[in-house]
Amino acid sequence: MKLRNLVDNINYIELVNLDDLSDEATGISYNSKKTEPGDIFFCLTGEHVDGHEYAEEAVANGACVCVVERRLNLDAPQIVVSDTTEMIAEVASLFYSNPSSKLNLIGVTGTNGKTTVTHLIQKIFEANNQQCALIGTLGNKFSSSDSYHDAKHTTPQAPELQELFYDINEKCIKNVVMEVSSHALAQHRVDFCDFNGAVFTNLTQDHLDFHITMNNYFKAKAILFERLVAGDFAVINADDSYAGRFLEVISPSVNVITYGINMPADVSAKDVRFSHEGASFVCVIKGKEYPVKLKMNGMFSVYNVLAAISTAVVQNLDLEVTIKTLENLGGVAGRFEVIINKPTVIVDYAHTPDGLENVLKAARDITPSDGKLICIFGCGGDRDTTKRPKMGRIAEELADKVIVTSDNPRSENPQQIITDILAGFRSVNEVIVEPDRELAIKEAKKIAGPHDVVLVAGKGHEDYQILADEIIHFDDREKVREIFG
Repeated sequence: MKLRNLVDNINYIELVNLDDLSDEATGISYNSKKTEPGDIFFCLTGEHVDGHEYAEEAVANGACVCVVERRLNLDAPQIVVSDTTEMIAEVASLFYSNPSSKLNLIGVTGTNGKTTVTHLIQKIFEANNQQCALIGTLGNKFSSSDSYHDAKHTTPQAPELQELFYDINEKCIKNVVMEVSSHALAQHRVDFCDFNGAVFTNLTQDHLDFHITMNNYFKAKAILFERLVAGDFAVINADDSYAGRFLEVISPSVNVITYGINMPADVSAKDVRFSHEGASFVCVIKGKEYPVKLKMNGMFSVYNVLAAISTAVVQNLDLEVTIKTLENLGGVAGRFEVIINKPTVIVDYAHTPDGLENVLKAARDITPSDGKLICIFGCGGDRDTTKRPKMGRIAEELADKVIVTSDNPRSENPQQIITDILAGFRSVNEVIVEPDRELAIKEAKKIAGPHDVVLVAGKGHEDYQILADEIIHFDDREKVREIFG
């Protein structure tokens, strides 16, 4: 892209040392160490790092221009703008010729369920003979049979995201379903993304270390729905307490479809039942009933499936094919994943109060009358501390035996995190505390009988543990197979 094309299409405050606009920009960067010759370097101002301090290194590495929020004492071309974080998304879209406008782009947001719902939607499109790419927590996939391509964030940074859209277009794939995190919305990563539809799963406490209040958290999520225009669609969980607020921000010209179990909805479930084989229910769509028998389990799985079915309805996909596809799916890695039987050992990503409550209730539904439910969990360090005692209280109330351990303590003292969790217990006399996660799983092995159910919560698909400045390999699924196998 010519620099002339760049400056002609953005709002800037000042051009500094930018005499030759015929130069060609060949890339976008925001990490000075990864900057290559011809890159446009963005000086992003983050929570801990100010990119302006690295502009000189970026120029030394070949940056053709720096996009800054203040004029730097640097003999290099500079474009001064009001907000580099907002501008990088606009420039990234411009650089790749607004690739999302050529796609049927569906965003899925909510506290829990995003990963599962995106995977279900991808499978449904493919069963209906339409290619669909996926972007999310586990990585990016151009098809369900493709291997995951590494993703550092649930929603990539704007340059990587726009480049990915460009690559998807190059592969002639027209449908994309992606997880859209509240961080991505608040940090402008998905600005200038042309969404055709948005799906809301639920909103419960999480990320308050970043958003501070639930109202701020809601406002971040709501951005995705506020930007929908005539011809777009929104899928809303009618049972969620925030459903009404989301419906209020959606334009009347947007096609809205609701789903639920308890509240009136366009797509609903009745006669919900659970067994070791999975969940079953009757799906009611516009008065017509469809029996559904899943291999997935738990009430949360029913909600995830309803969200996927609602998307299929609004996208005019074949419902018979859709439901048959969903019935054949075994779930997503690390989401209520049964690793071992006798005892039944389940690994789940639940790391919020609501998430832990949902999976414990689902585990209780499949715990035999002569068995007990054992829960192993911890909480992440450097994250919202207020949810720790809440999760402790939930575990105490819903499990027969609780083992409190470490998750990803990061820079925090693991014992302090555990102390915060224990503050939520009415009585800590029966709680087993074992900071070493592997030893905690071994402790569960000692006390679990053949009819018991053991839930190992918090990390799910993750294959690492963050301890202070060290990242070690640790996979709950591997450890469970090794210890219980």
